[in-house]
Amino acid sequence: MSNTEYTNVYTGTEVNIQYLQSVLDKAGISSIVKNNHESGVRGGFYGGDAMQVQLLVHTSHKEEAEKIVKATFPN
Repeated sequence: MSNTEYTNVYTGTEVNIQYLQSVLDKAGISSIVKNNHESGVRGGFYGGDAMQVQLLVHTSHKEEAEKIVKATFPN
C-alpha cells in the first residue's frame, strides 16, 4: 500500500480522533491514525504537535468520511 491511497479527512486532538475513528468504524470505514508527536516521542526525539493528530481514510471512502466528519464536528 502506498501513502497515496490514503487521504487526511480530519486533524485534531487524539481524543477527537479516537471518537471519530469509532464513528467511522461503525459506518464500515477503516481509518489510520498518523501521530507525528507520538512517533517522535517513541523514537527518542521531539516531532510534531500533540494537537495535530491526523485521521486518514482510503481515498475510495473520502467523500463519505468527510460527510461523517462534518456531521460529527460541524465547526
